Amino acid sequence: MKKTSFFFLIVVLTLFSCSDYQKLLKSDDAELKYNKAVEYFDKGDFMRASTLFDAIATYYKGTDRSETVLNYMARSYMGQKDYFSASEYYRTYVKTYPKGKYVIESKYMIGYCYYLDSPDARLDQSATNKAVAAFQEFIDVYPESDRVKDATKLLDELNNKLAYKSYLNAKLYYNLGNYLGNNYESSVIASQNALKKFPSTSYREDFMILILNSKHELAVQSFVEKKADRYRSTIDECYNYINEFPTGKYRKEADKILAESKKIVKE
Repeated sequence: MKKTSFFFLIVVLTLFSCSDYQKLLKSDDAELKYNKAVEYFDKGDFMRASTLFDAIATYYKGTDRSETVLNYMARSYMGQKDYFSASEYYRTYVKTYPKGKYVIESKYMIGYCYYLDSPDARLDQSATNKAVAAFQEFIDVYPESDRVKDATKLLDELNNKLAYKSYLNAKLYYNLGNYLGNNYESSVIASQNALKKFPSTSYREDFMILILNSKHELAVQSFVEKKADRYRSTIDECYNYINEFPTGKYRKEADKILAESKKIVKE
């Protein structure tokens, strides 16, 4: 009985709450809506808060409160984990109030919204690229901000994800081998370009062994007239890997290829 009564009380309170909220939506009292929106926001009811802020945004347009409402809108969508909408409101704020009191926070949050929307490396990386651009701009424009440390950390993480995306593409070329063309050469080019773009990536060793393996396959499958030169190139790549990663996880593999390549060049 106690559980039933408690449940009934919850239902009644919810119905009254919904009824009060519906009346509030129909009200012409912008000040009341603003205060209630802030109240809902503070309670974590971001859906109702954003709806009310949106309803009064036009009323306060051009006033001192307008930028506060816009900031609340962005933060309300953040609370709902609707990062795309939040980023749009932050962008609108920056465009409307380029010297506003929330502009530094908004600039950072634009990048952070894109960061939170950044998908797995195997998927399209449009959001990741937007996050990289936004964070880089933030660091360049506000080098003294307390947020620079966080922005730099997230920027490194995003660049590493893009590097991994490049690695997956280069690895795909390698796995395709000679299917519909010389994909080993494409794997080398893709890996070398990625290392130029992301020299400090944590996938550097993986790129280097992929280059080595690709050049080795090119040598193995070469015509006689090109075989010696390609094995010499493979030897050079072995030393590149060994010099940079003398105790690397692919050292045994590199040593094996080096021994084989030297033997064939001597022959």
